[in-house]
Amino acid sequence: MAKAKKRSRKPSRAPALFTRLRKHFGTDPAKLPVIEQTFPSYDRANLHLTLQELLAASDPPAALVGVLVERYSGLSLAKLARKETAKSFQEGPVQYADVQLADEQKLACVKQGLYTFREAGRPLALLVAEEDTYRSEKGLEVAVMAADRETAERFGRKLAAGVRHGSAFRGKVLSVEGNRSDGPTVRFHKLPDVRRENLILPEDLLRRIERQAMGLSKYADKLKAAGRHLKRGILMHGKPGTGKTLSAMYLAAQMPGRTVMVLTGGAVGSIETACALARLLEPATIILEDVDLIGTEREHQSVCANALLFELLNQMDGLGEDADILFLLTTNRPDFLEPALAARPGRIDLAIEVPLPDEECRRRLFALYGRGLRLELADPEVWVRRTKGVSAAFVRELLRKAAVLAAEANGTGDELVVTDRHVDEALAELLVAGGPMTRSLLGFAGGAPSGN
Repeated sequence: MAKAKKRSRKPSRAPALFTRLRKHFGTDPAKLPVIEQTFPSYDRANLHLTLQELLAASDPPAALVGVLVERYSGLSLAKLARKETAKSFQEGPVQYADVQLADEQKLACVKQGLYTFREAGRPLALLVAEEDTYRSEKGLEVAVMAADRETAERFGRKLAAGVRHGSAFRGKVLSVEGNRSDGPTVRFHKLPDVRRENLILPEDLLRRIERQAMGLSKYADKLKAAGRHLKRGILMHGKPGTGKTLSAMYLAAQMPGRTVMVLTGGAVGSIETACALARLLEPATIILEDVDLIGTEREHQSVCANALLFELLNQMDGLGEDADILFLLTTNRPDFLEPALAARPGRIDLAIEVPLPDEECRRRLFALYGRGLRLELADPEVWVRRTKGVSAAFVRELLRKAAVLAAEANGTGDELVVTDRHVDEALAELLVAGGPMTRSLLGFAGGAPSGN
């Protein structure tokens, strides 16, 4: 009987990613050290920009390949370095995430990929990957491999320092929004163009606000050298519509180069993240509108609001005194504020009431909000007197409503001619037909409309 021929077995082909690492390092990559670190998802743009900067000096240029992951196979650089575990991963196209930047710009950032490069002639590899999706908050895992631990640690520290510098965030206007599944999200905003002449406040009051907010920043180096602390807080309080938020936006816009964190609405739940970013990105300004929503007397609060208040107080206390961080807080209800927030030094240094406009300010408000209209008023001073006790927002709405009435009466005419009749009808509609809710929302402090 003829002997059966023996089948020749071909050696199994090594996984492509494992082969790439072995060729790059010239040795078995499983024997090399790996340094890992995790960054929050909102730092994706900062991570990408830092990597671009660090890898620009690589000679030859850094190589980047995508990594495809089989289901339920957790990706790690250590697994790619072993032939057996690397079988669960395939080389493929690089995955990118389109990330929003300031000024409507976007940046395509590597979502998952393997870099191989050289620094000062030494070979390194770096893996960027999504953190385990089963964790409460997603993040970005970065692993660095080098021939020795010191080289990997050194590159990892430079990478972390670049991400902390936050070039994508620094000097921008940001808000932080919480998300239980994906963690906090950073969004970019634009400050309104508020000029000094458009901020209708008594001159001495405006100077006090400017000195406390901008003076410390202007002379920061001298003050720091003299041992003066730079962290400060301003609480602006007053009736609705008096210009508290507008004043805060004006101050922020007058200090270019500062990072501005805006906390309002649902964003108050991200106080810890916002303050952490402010520490990294200082000089910074944190604007917290309607602080009474979380800063009311503790016995009047829900458990959730209490936790937010404690977090705010802790964050304000925890910042170093030499940190150039300005807190701008606004409230319509100063009497309900937590005493520890409103009175304790180091948290709030200056509490300023933004009053209802006096006669001179109302005169300026009519001039400001009358721009673009042809005001044919028999005696403008009559309306200055009749609007005693109203807010700046009330005057703005009064003239807007008068303009609508004028448009209806003027028909197809291009120019809006506003007369006493239009202003009188608008005033009656706001103060009488609008009811107490409208008067409250617009910051009206008087009773019935006054006569001439």
